[in-house]
Amino acid sequence: MRRREWIMSNQQPYPPYPFNQDPDATVHYRTPGGGPTPAGYGQQPGYGQQPGHGQQPGYGQQPYGYAPPQAEGPPTWQGGELGPPIQPPPPPGHRRRRRGGGWVLAVVAAVIVALVGGGGVYAMNLLSGGGTQPEDVLPGDALVYARLDLDPSAAQKLALFSLARKFPATKDSFAGDDPRKAMFEVIGKSGALDKIDYARDVQPWLGDRVGLALRAPAKENGQPEVVLAVQVTDEAAARAGLAKLNKGGDMSGLAFREGYALMAATQQAADGYAAAAPLSANADFAADLEALGEPGVLSFWGDMGRLSKIAASTAGVDRAALGLAENMRFAGALRFDSGYAELSAVTSGMRAVEATEPTRIADLPASTVGAVSISGLGDMLSKQWPELLKTIESAAGDQGGGDIVAMAQQAYGITLPDDAVTLLGKNLTVAVDEKGLDGDLPNVGAVLTTDPAKAQEVVAKLESVVQKSGTGVPQIAKVAADGRLVLASSQDYAARLAQDGTLGDSETFKTAIPDAGSASTALYVDLDKIEKYYLNGLQGDERASLETLKAVGVSGRQSGGTGSFSLRVLFN
Repeated sequence: MRRREWIMSNQQPYPPYPFNQDPDATVHYRTPGGGPTPAGYGQQPGYGQQPGHGQQPGYGQQPYGYAPPQAEGPPTWQGGELGPPIQPPPPPGHRRRRRGGGWVLAVVAAVIVALVGGGGVYAMNLLSGGGTQPEDVLPGDALVYARLDLDPSAAQKLALFSLARKFPATKDSFAGDDPRKAMFEVIGKSGALDKIDYARDVQPWLGDRVGLALRAPAKENGQPEVVLAVQVTDEAAARAGLAKLNKGGDMSGLAFREGYALMAATQQAADGYAAAAPLSANADFAADLEALGEPGVLSFWGDMGRLSKIAASTAGVDRAALGLAENMRFAGALRFDSGYAELSAVTSGMRAVEATEPTRIADLPASTVGAVSISGLGDMLSKQWPELLKTIESAAGDQGGGDIVAMAQQAYGITLPDDAVTLLGKNLTVAVDEKGLDGDLPNVGAVLTTDPAKAQEVVAKLESVVQKSGTGVPQIAKVAADGRLVLASSQDYAARLAQDGTLGDSETFKTAIPDAGSASTALYVDLDKIEKYYLNGLQGDERASLETLKAVGVSGRQSGGTGSFSLRVLFN
């Protein structure tokens, strides 16, 4: 027995529940055997069953609207029935609808498409993808790990199905299709799966998750060891099917652990991995994935510190060149929300210069089409200049780096690195405005958070060189503000950039770049504002698909030795 939540959409005129139904009524769920629902069945625990792991309140749970069901009777789900509030017992002879096999996600997809298509979603917690993950069976000393999950959490499923309906090419693709079969067919096009029949050799045993791990080479100068974990539903059928798939291949070792087939180069290695402490028990791995949050459909992790040491010893790579990554680890995920797709990543242990000034991208005019804002470049260049100069000297060969610096001063009248540090300042923001895109000279400008007087002196040196060259470049408009120097293609645009704008108030911007005030790096493109320039000449599904694209946002943050990154593609 589960309590049903009806969530009202801002885009639908319906109330949050049917007029004739109590919002506190319960949802009746019948298990495949017809008996009572087991305790905790269908609930959505933390990812990987680890306390706090992957629990990111609110992530992916955007409000959806409600629309009354169009078809009579409850929709089916995973062999049972998900019905409306408890009704009187069915009349004699009434038969429950049952699923006759196939893949649970395909059935769930059919239900979700029907619900989303009607504008409503309910019983989201019954659609959760739980169970053992590949990191629970792969070896804990892995250097790199990657995972694909075709049975993700409920929030991810709902978001995926909602997004799929926005595109002509995919809006009808979740009506019972098996994504595993689609993947098999894509791989089969390369000829790697000749004489393999999916329905006979693969479908009877293939599960929904697969993971891959790379271990350190067993011998010096050797190749990393590859371990593959494939979720299976029938060990005997999997053994026969994998033997066909791997015929003549390098993964001859096969062992089973907690519902997964572990494949390795030798049987001895596979048996060892099946008994080894799993990656999920690795404290660093667990901490990184907890910081990452929702693992989405695709996730990955790597220990760059250990990888850099192996590279330095086996490939002759200079350890100094790997210094920034000496103790770094990273974790990332591809995940979805009802309005966007996101590639998110976190890092730890990286030596980096922390920006003291946040980006100013949110202060740009509301008419901004695209912008990039980076903080801390000046400080970074100042602190890294000795190492950078060594790199320049090494690349220059016989012509020393000092000569190149002297040549730059003679040719442009600038002093390195001081003048470059001044221009880069605490923050550099470059923007393009919607106004003027149709004209001969678009509105392009830069906002330099630095010492305005010193920056104007450097700009004057560069302008003098340009004027002497006779290239005919238009004069740069300048506006000096408190702690800022604005450079633009027109005086009007420079004046507008010198004032605090309202781009940060846009809901599109806030979704594309969450918490922009704490970001040290940000990039934003409003595709709706420029789509007329790239949609010309397009027709049909191609045009409709591109019209679905709304905006792109990239943001990054660095605090001490930890950092985060987000790339979001928004959809209309």
